[in-house]
Amino acid sequence: MTGSVRVACCQVEPVVLDRERTLDKLAETVTAAAGEGAELVVFPETFVPAYPSSRWARAMAGWEEPGAKEAFALLARESVAVPGPACDRLAEIAREHDVWLVTGVNEVDPERPGTIYNSLLYHAPDGTLALHHRKLVPTNHERLVWGQGDGRGLRAVETPLGRIGGLICWENYMPLARFALYESGVELYIASTADDGDSWQATLVHIAREARAFVIAPSHFQRTAAYPDDFPLRAWLDGVDLLGRGGSAILGPDGSYLAGPLYGEEGILYADLDRARLLEERQRFDPAGHYHRPEILKLEVTAQ
Repeated sequence: MTGSVRVACCQVEPVVLDRERTLDKLAETVTAAAGEGAELVVFPETFVPAYPSSRWARAMAGWEEPGAKEAFALLARESVAVPGPACDRLAEIAREHDVWLVTGVNEVDPERPGTIYNSLLYHAPDGTLALHHRKLVPTNHERLVWGQGDGRGLRAVETPLGRIGGLICWENYMPLARFALYESGVELYIASTADDGDSWQATLVHIAREARAFVIAPSHFQRTAAYPDDFPLRAWLDGVDLLGRGGSAILGPDGSYLAGPLYGEEGILYADLDRARLLEERQRFDPAGHYHRPEILKLEVTAQ
């Protein structure tokens, strides 16, 4: 648990609802991050092809709302099939740049493509899909868009950089989901999100202090101007400029900020993580080690 790891937390806007062009932008961003020495590059919640903003996703609650079905179908068509060509391209990007790549995607199962999932895909430098997590419970308006996830990915994966794992947005408020990561020894905790509120920063500080882990938290940045003119629910965006202002950040295992938070613009945050800090901070508190009582409290994860 020694050495330094350079990470890149990417707050960039997708080419909204255009999967292939968004992957092009992701590839350009990874090229830039790898050029700065990043070994781990992380993108926000459902970056590909876009986070379904509450500004328009709420229209799907209307039984006869014009454009709602068409908007859902467009999002599904532009989502990432796992396995599939877009997932293969993410693997190629990771392999080309020799980085760990963590990408938030709207995911569809090619065998049953009628349901969209909110997923995090972790690609290793050799291109393998090392970890695949689906958001357990969509939040608020998201329940009109995504299906419920499952137990897959509720663990950290061993890598030369440290043990990497994470949760998506408000499932970070689920204590047992967090503890599943703690029990697997998470050291680099990914907290991708679309929450751009001020209170989210307090959540990140708490997670870092509770996990005694580094937290890499990319947040979505999205403007109305990025939507195509023919988007079926375009009228629901009238009068609004910024749909997601960001708030990406990188934190140390004591809850201190190493980079960010970044608001109101695109950018890449970098930090060099000193892994010795993990041991230093766990001297007083280790949530799944000396500060745990497994003979009294026990968690069972049912993976599917």
